[in-house]
Amino acid sequence: MSDYPAYINLYKNGRLKEIADQLFSSLESCQICPRRCKVNRLDGKVGFCKTTKLPKIYSFMPHHGEEPPISGAKGSGTIFFSHCNMNCIYCQNYEFSQLGAGKEYTLEQLAQIMLKLQEEGCHNINLVTPTHVLPQILKSLELAIPQGLKIPLVYNTSGYESSEVIKLLDGIVDIYLADSRYGDNQIAKELSLASDYVEANQQALKEMHRQVGVAKFSDDGLIQRGLIIRHLVLPNGCSSTDKVMKFIAHQLSEDTYLSLMSQYLPYHKASTNSKINRRLKAVEYEEAKQILEKYHLLNGWIQESYGAERFAGVNIKPT
Repeated sequence: MSDYPAYINLYKNGRLKEIADQLFSSLESCQICPRRCKVNRLDGKVGFCKTTKLPKIYSFMPHHGEEPPISGAKGSGTIFFSHCNMNCIYCQNYEFSQLGAGKEYTLEQLAQIMLKLQEEGCHNINLVTPTHVLPQILKSLELAIPQGLKIPLVYNTSGYESSEVIKLLDGIVDIYLADSRYGDNQIAKELSLASDYVEANQQALKEMHRQVGVAKFSDDGLIQRGLIIRHLVLPNGCSSTDKVMKFIAHQLSEDTYLSLMSQYLPYHKASTNSKINRRLKAVEYEEAKQILEKYHLLNGWIQESYGAERFAGVNIKPT
């Protein structure tokens, strides 16, 4: 009989250690994400993500502002990692994602953070912007499991991932909370310096879906396993929402759970770009909702409070 969360099984059979060691060693010539910087992070060199050997963390806490099945009643045990493998000019978290606010933690300290969040009653460990520190996370997970960690991981990502690396998470991550931000590479390059975002994102989402499938929930509404895709609607059609939703419906599943987000505001350097230097209009969000209906994507959440900075959603399809 398999244990839950899934990572306990891989810990018991030794596979978790193999994967963690493999990825940690790969930091000698880092190719953890699609940027493939090939710098020796173990020797203190930095690539695009500006992170070396130790993970840097901005904050950690029980978080009540995520989608309802992730936050639940007691909160999601959220760890906000500093730095990022993207460079979004509109990032609301730019203070730590791009300016690097936060401090370094040892692997043992990161393990203790996971355990502390579990002790506080959190439903899961929510790893925010984990891509560039995935090897460190897995090494810390190795340390936390024998000390009693037993709540599932939420891999909360911008979606700019290497599908080959995501394959290694099969049996480790039960819950993927992944962005699908763009349907056009030129816009992705202009706004996030990610000229191959669409291909990388779609291949990663396919692999996530293969591993965990459509989201499944407990009787009390908490997600137990599966994929939730977030899509932030940007002004002037910059998200290419139609292309994104067509991909999800046709190449993943019409049953995919989506979080259609309306809370875009022109943070950071967004004021310098005429395409996104204003907040989203209500009509633009309504058009995005119509696209969901067009592709029969009726599972998930839409914003109840238009423009809310924190998530305030209701089911797309009333229960």
